[in-house]
Amino acid sequence: MDLATILGLIIGTSFVTFAMFLEASSSGISMLKFWSASSIMIVLGGTLAATAVAFRLHEVKRVFMIIKFAFSKPKFQLHELVQAIVGLAEINRKGPSELEKEIPNIKYAFLQDGVTFVTQGMKLDDLREILEQREAFRYRRELHESELMKTMGMFSPAFGMVGTLIGLVFMLFGMASSDSSDGIGSIGPAMGVALITTFYGTILANLFFNPFAEKIKSRNKENVQAFQLMIEGICLLHQKKHHIDVTDKLTAYIPTDQRLKYFSDNEQ
Repeated sequence: MDLATILGLIIGTSFVTFAMFLEASSSGISMLKFWSASSIMIVLGGTLAATAVAFRLHEVKRVFMIIKFAFSKPKFQLHELVQAIVGLAEINRKGPSELEKEIPNIKYAFLQDGVTFVTQGMKLDDLREILEQREAFRYRRELHESELMKTMGMFSPAFGMVGTLIGLVFMLFGMASSDSSDGIGSIGPAMGVALITTFYGTILANLFFNPFAEKIKSRNKENVQAFQLMIEGICLLHQKKHHIDVTDKLTAYIPTDQRLKYFSDNEQ
């Protein structure tokens, strides 16, 4: 699990809830006043419906998978990728048959496919073109998923306002149907109920949907670096470069702290 995502949600939710509790305690109002099933139905139902209009149905069904992706750890560790490719370069020096035997043991599917292409004798230009095309389509898919979450973050405050308008309409009609003293006294509670929907929409947008969209986008950028590293590594395998040359070229892709970890792991 991604610790930053979990801590962010816990800290954000805790601060908001604690602030609400302090205000409720000082005013002598129950925290249950913030619960409204109809408001949740308006915000969540409206947001999902609008997202279904904007995107295809099978993409909307992937919302929960996208949220799970935001909670998961990064798929690639750059120094581990370098170690794996350097190990393959050492095996490749023994001959193509030895490299082919190692294919089932490769952990990463993209790297496994690339090594398979190398052992099949594919030309270097064709190999690079295929791998870069696969990476381009992967990038677009993940970018589309972040846009879906961003769209939900845009729709939820809007449906929060819709719920507020619905509450205000009922409040005004309720005031008109009652006597003047009861009508004036009901304005505060009715206005509070109307604003709860806006509260739900704003919280969902700014604590869940928009941060998840940014998390997916940043994870996509991290994956771009990992896939570029694998593409370069596969091309070096095709060229039968010495494993020391492979190490020197691939470690340039990773930050200094991870590079230090890579060398420390090698020394152990």
